[in-house]
Amino acid sequence: MLLWVGLILAAAGAVVGLASAAMIVFGVRHTGDRGGAALAGAGGASLPLAAERIEATYPVSVEAHLDEPLSRWRWLVKWFLAIPHFIVLAFLWMAFVVLTVVAFVAILFTGRYPRGIFDFNVGAMRWTWRVSFYSVSALGTDRYPPFSLGAEPDYPATLEVAYPERLSRGMVLVKSWLLAIPHLIIVALLTGNAGWAWWGGYGQWPGLITVLTVVAGVILLVRGRYPHEMFDLIVGLNRWVWRVVAYVALMRDEYPPFRLGR
Repeated sequence: MLLWVGLILAAAGAVVGLASAAMIVFGVRHTGDRGGAALAGAGGASLPLAAERIEATYPVSVEAHLDEPLSRWRWLVKWFLAIPHFIVLAFLWMAFVVLTVVAFVAILFTGRYPRGIFDFNVGAMRWTWRVSFYSVSALGTDRYPPFSLGAEPDYPATLEVAYPERLSRGMVLVKSWLLAIPHLIIVALLTGNAGWAWWGGYGQWPGLITVLTVVAGVILLVRGRYPHEMFDLIVGLNRWVWRVVAYVALMRDEYPPFRLGR
């Protein structure tokens, strides 16, 4: 049993370490943003800082705002209310995988991502982000998600991916499985999509995002308010996951940044 105890403790330590690192990064970035705003207010070298921030923006935009006030208890049943969405999304993601393979072939020979496939895949990602924001990955709104592949800019959770005019024909061979390995390990910890043998079986843990979301829900149930700092952290972690999804789905050549911000 010592082997299993050691593995479980190591996994728990990795999760705690990742959460701590994420909080440190989040705090440092917010401090940097306040410093930049102070420089801008003082009339100092604000333009170079602003230009640097714009250049550092990744072409996958995942945004959300806390849609308050929130019901204390409704989050307990949102996963059930979202079942119709989950059924539709299961079929959408099967199509997503098939169309990504088609896009792979197109990029390999032409260097271009077919625009129709790109728009459909982005729509599936948008739809999934809205549903997960509502139900299992943030609990940030009580508004029921629309059944739509479109942008829906009035919904409190949005996702956009800038269309690339050209993509590298060589990188398409390695970026989804080789170059993305460091990010895939992190995403596995964030989402729980990592299994391990357990007495000859296979198991999954809920993932850091789900754990933090449940904690936020419990706080909402007890105190009647969603902690804003935890919301920012959860959205940042989701933003990290969706940037990696877009990269693995061959939508961009730019390597995803190791950060929670934009």
